Amino acid sequence: MTRFFASPKDGAVWITGASAGIGREVALQLADQGFTVYASARSKDKLSELEKSFSGSGKIVAMPLDVTDRQACINCVAKIVEQEGALAICLLNAGTFYPVRGKALDYESFDRTIDININGVINGLVPSVEAMKERGQGQVAVVSSVAGYGGLPKSAAYGISKAGLINMCESLLHDLSRLNIKLQVINPGFVDTPLTEKNDFPMPFLMPATEAAKRICDGLKSSQFEITFPKRFAYMLKTLNLLPYPLYFWAIRKMTGG
Repeated sequence: MTRFFASPKDGAVWITGASAGIGREVALQLADQGFTVYASARSKDKLSELEKSFSGSGKIVAMPLDVTDRQACINCVAKIVEQEGALAICLLNAGTFYPVRGKALDYESFDRTIDININGVINGLVPSVEAMKERGQGQVAVVSSVAGYGGLPKSAAYGISKAGLINMCESLLHDLSRLNIKLQVINPGFVDTPLTEKNDFPMPFLMPATEAAKRICDGLKSSQFEITFPKRFAYMLKTLNLLPYPLYFWAIRKMTGG
């Protein structure tokens, strides 16, 4: 894995899903380190407020778009390169969660989840990698989830999207390393965000978004492939997935209440 660590002199940062939660906090922290951060999400008002309220050493530029709009993502990367000279870091963070229960399956929950969580990442990944190839260096970080380790209640749609992102990053690591593009996958546990506020089930080791963002920013400076937190929860789930299915399903029922 390449050991390239981006700094503000290497170019700008692009973050999707930056209007709230983890994305917003990472944008603030990286901008405070001197980066010019292009913040994308669908909410123009929230991005405008983020841009205007920041007063650190770097800069935040509002770049509203919908990650499911492929051309909008292509245009965004082109604009960043045109205005800043290079895209140094791409953090593909936009995602959503629709609870799925076997007693009430529907197409829309799966379609919408895959469209945002998988296709939305691909729409940002392809033009970002192309821009970094021309530059000869760069960093890409994809936000997945510990839910991608194994099946969890209500996560039939969310889980397959996050598992797919982990697999995609594992598959691309070798090729991108040869291009001097560092690829990392971020697997958070439960983080206190507007998305998790909707959850009606236990969320062990719930972490504030500011702390999650700090873990991500520190991880971006490391050579590790996976950035995961809180580690106790992540390693517990990884261990559970080594168990035979009867034990795994029993443990998950105990943890989640079924």
